[in-house]
Amino acid sequence: MLAEIYEVDPMLVMAVIEAESSFNQRAVSPKGAVGLMQVIPSTAERFGIERHRGQTMAQTLTDPFANILAGTLYLAYLNEKFEEDPELVLAAYNAGEGAVMKYQYQIPPYPETQHYVKKVMRRYSLLAGLDE
Repeated sequence: MLAEIYEVDPMLVMAVIEAESSFNQRAVSPKGAVGLMQVIPSTAERFGIERHRGQTMAQTLTDPFANILAGTLYLAYLNEKFEEDPELVLAAYNAGEGAVMKYQYQIPPYPETQHYVKKVMRRYSLLAGLDE
């Protein structure tokens, strides 16, 4: 699985997918995030995802493999940047890494981001069996 190749917990990837798109590969947010992991096209390009022939990056990101690869690469990068602190990784995934750095490596005080981190961590804990 992609998550294991890039040293990201597969259950974290699943929790992000559930929170971001409810497993809808064609989901598009008002901010332009696309697909299962709600990846911004410029983020996919930043991590080396290539567009499928004749498609825009947004179209390519509706492909589950391309989307999960992009999202997993981004999570792997954030894991390294934020020393594998899952709450900071999720906050950065949601609000951007700059927001986490702006608030001295804390979860930004944005209600949406704070709710997102709690929601994904709750789901991640259940999927990973951390609540047992």
